[in-house]
Amino acid sequence: MKITKLFDKGKFVVTGEVGPIKGAVSRDWRVSPSCAQEAWHLQDHVHAVNVTDNQSAVMRLGSLAASVGLKQRGIEPIYQLTCRDRNRIALQSDLLTAYSLGIDNVLLLTGDHIQLGDHKEAKPVFDLDSVQLLAMARGLSQGHDITGNAIENPPDMAYGAVVNPNFVPLDLQLLKMRKKIDAGAEFFQSQAVYDDRVVDEFVEKATGFGRPVQMGVVVLKSPQMGAFMNNNVSGITVPDEWIDEIGSVDKSDRKKKAAEMMGRFIKKHKDKFQGVHIMPLGWTDIVPSILEKAEIDTTA
Repeated sequence: MKITKLFDKGKFVVTGEVGPIKGAVSRDWRVSPSCAQEAWHLQDHVHAVNVTDNQSAVMRLGSLAASVGLKQRGIEPIYQLTCRDRNRIALQSDLLTAYSLGIDNVLLLTGDHIQLGDHKEAKPVFDLDSVQLLAMARGLSQGHDITGNAIENPPDMAYGAVVNPNFVPLDLQLLKMRKKIDAGAEFFQSQAVYDDRVVDEFVEKATGFGRPVQMGVVVLKSPQMGAFMNNNVSGITVPDEWIDEIGSVDKSDRKKKAAEMMGRFIKKHKDKFQGVHIMPLGWTDIVPSILEKAEIDTTA
């Protein structure tokens, strides 16, 4: 089902995220890949599950294959598609293939740079950027390719995009958000936010854009992770109080503490958004606890 139908009904939409394995899966799927196992933790607690596309430029099983596998198992996927590794021919072909294989939701991104990953000698493509990709995808839905040639059986999918509330100056990010809307973005998932002030400023300025936005949160696993994000992940800041709190407990208690912290933060800000996107980075088993602490019930 297209996720936009849930937004249209006024649902508070909850999504999770899994990463495909670094390797192939059994052709009969009897050996369950780890991304499917992670998704099972989420299945009864979220409306859909994002499937990352070679996240951080690390080579993995293709997002499309993993998305189709989850769909076959009754888990609604959001297929992520990036510009980094494909030219416009491949991007269009992959979108048509995804629709033909039953995919209803796509998140369209530029993609992390090659230098972040494990194949630094690879040649990045970036034939299009995320705004151009959205416009191209909308064109396919309207019955033509990027050159204007007619296509058969236009795809009917929900197209999402990403926005970064942490970006400075924020007005430039909002300008890009507006461009994405004009290009065809139907919903947004935000980059990870941890700062109350950042959330409030973004919500105040983005009000009236006319598209549903899910607040993005990355589960903070350790103080080392917080420090790493501050030093290496552009556009995301983890406040010292977050780092101090997750570091205040023994390692064996950090899952419980992380669930408490994320649930508290989501509960505080959930009324300002149309949903939440939780990126657990492998800790999918604590997502039910996060939602419970945030007082979010997706079964209603």
